[in-house]
Amino acid sequence: MTVTAILPVTDETTSLRKTVEILLAENRREISEILIVRCQRTTPAAWAVAEELGREHAGLIQVRLQQRPFLGGAMRDAFEWASGSHVLMMASDLETDPATVKELIAKAKDGYDIVTATRWKSENGFRGYNPLKRFLNGIFQTIFRVLYGTTLSDLTYGFRIFKREWVKTIAWEELRHPFLLETMLKPLRLGARVIEIPSTWRARTEGESHNSFWGNFVYFRVAFKTRFSNKRRLLKTNS
Repeated sequence: MTVTAILPVTDETTSLRKTVEILLAENRREISEILIVRCQRTTPAAWAVAEELGREHAGLIQVRLQQRPFLGGAMRDAFEWASGSHVLMMASDLETDPATVKELIAKAKDGYDIVTATRWKSENGFRGYNPLKRFLNGIFQTIFRVLYGTTLSDLTYGFRIFKREWVKTIAWEELRHPFLLETMLKPLRLGARVIEIPSTWRARTEGESHNSFWGNFVYFRVAFKTRFSNKRRLLKTNS
C-alpha cells in the first residue's frame, strides 16, 4: 500500500505542521507522498509553513498551487496529481483527527474500496460543534441515508481513504464543500464497498471556517442529482 495524503491549506499554520508530524510519526511506512494544496487566498504565514515542510521532507511533501477554485477544486486537482495506490482526504486544521489515519489505513488493508470516518458513532464525536448545525447535520444524514438505502451514518464528513481507481475514474463536478458529500454518494451509486470507523471532530483553534451556513443546503441538490443520474454519467468518458 502507498498512500497519497491531501492537505488543502488556507490559513492553517501550527495545525498544519502538527497534522503532518502525526501523519508521519504514525504512518510513515504507508504514506508515499503528501500533497499540500494552496490557493491564491492562502495566507503568507500558512504558505511559509507549507514551504518549510516541503524542504524538511523533500521528495515526500509537495506544495502545489490549485488550478480549480475552492475546497472541492483543491481536492479534484489533487486527485489528478495523486500517485499512491490509495488516496487520503482530510483537513489541515485538526478538525479531522490525524490520529485516526492509522485506523483508516488498517481497515483499507482489508480490501475495502473506501474507509470513512464518522462523528456519529463516537462517544465524543463532536467537540465545539455548533448545536444548531449538529441538529441539522443529523437531519441531513437521516434524509441522505434513506435516499441511498445505506447504513452509513456520516456521508458529509470529508475524512476518508479511497482506492485510487475510485478517485481517478469518477466524473467529479462540485467545487465547494458539497464535494465532500459527492465523494461518498457517487461511489455508493457505483457499488463501492465502504466501511465506517468512529472519529472525533474538534473545532479548529486557528483560522476560520470557509463553509457558509446556507451553503449546507446545496448538499440536497448534490444528493438528489446523484441519486437519479444514470450511472454511466457518473464516470469519466475515457474510463
